[in-house]
Amino acid sequence: MEAPRHDTRGIVDPSGLLDRVRFRRHEPAEPLRRYVEWYWLIDWELPAPYASHIVPHPSVNLTFQWDESGETEAPPYAEVTGVALGLYTRKLTGRGRVCGAKFRPGGFRPYTPEVPVSRWTGRALPAREVFPQITGDTARTVVTAAGDRARVAALDAFLLSLPHAPDPQADLAIDLVRRIRADRTVGRVGDFARTQGLSVRALQRLFATCVGVSPKWVILRYRIHEALEQAGTRDDIDWAGLAADLGYADQAHLVRDFTATVGVPPTAYAAETRAGRSEP
Repeated sequence: MEAPRHDTRGIVDPSGLLDRVRFRRHEPAEPLRRYVEWYWLIDWELPAPYASHIVPHPSVNLTFQWDESGETEAPPYAEVTGVALGLYTRKLTGRGRVCGAKFRPGGFRPYTPEVPVSRWTGRALPAREVFPQITGDTARTVVTAAGDRARVAALDAFLLSLPHAPDPQADLAIDLVRRIRADRTVGRVGDFARTQGLSVRALQRLFATCVGVSPKWVILRYRIHEALEQAGTRDDIDWAGLAADLGYADQAHLVRDFTATVGVPPTAYAAETRAGRSEP
C-alpha cells in the first residue's frame, strides 16, 4: 500500500484553508492499511467563520469531531460520511478539531458487509447508526488525546477493534480504483471493463456494492481532481492540451465538468488562485 500523499488534491483554495487550519495526514497501523488510506487531523481557532470546499474523493470517511462556537461547546461526536456526489462545504467557526479516517475506495465494504456502500452515498449520519460500538466516550477519547501520536493511537485502537472479514470483491474494487486513479488513459467504462475481464454490468455492480458510486463517476472525479490541481498550481496551462491528456473530447467538455463540480470555470478558478498566491 502506498503511503499518504502530500498533495492537496480535491481541496478548493488549498492555500486559504491551510492558512487557517492545522492539517496533517498520518498512516494507520499496518494491519489497517489495506482498507484505510490515511488519517487526517485538523485543528482550528478562527476569529471569523470560514467555509472550506472540497471536491470529494470516492471514499467513505469516519470522523470524530469537536467544535466550539462562541459560548456554545458541543460534546464530541462521530460521523460516517459517504461519498459526496457534489461539492462538499463545511463552515468552520470558533475552535474545533476533526480526527478522520479516510477509507480507500472499496475499503469500507469489509466493515459493513451486510449492506452496499451505496447505502451511505451522499449521506452524513451519526456513526453509531453504522457502528453501534461507538459511544460518546469513544469520540471523547479520540478528540481529546494529547498530540497527534496519541490521536493516531486512539484511531488505530478503535478501528482494530471493529469486526471485519476479508472480502475478495472489496480487494478487487480497491485495485481497480487505484488503476483508474493512476492511469490517465482510462476514459471509457466499456474499454476499462474489457481490459479487466469484466462485463460493464458486472463492473457497475461491483462499484455500487463496494465503492458507492459508478465507475464512470470515479473516472470523471479523478479527471476533475487533476484539473483542479493544475489550475491551482500552474500559471501556463494549455487547457486544450490538458483536456486531451485527461481524455475529454474537447476543451469545452472539460470546462462544463469543472464548472458543474467546482462552481466556477477553470480559468476563473486559476485566476483566483493566482491572485491569492500573489498576496503578501
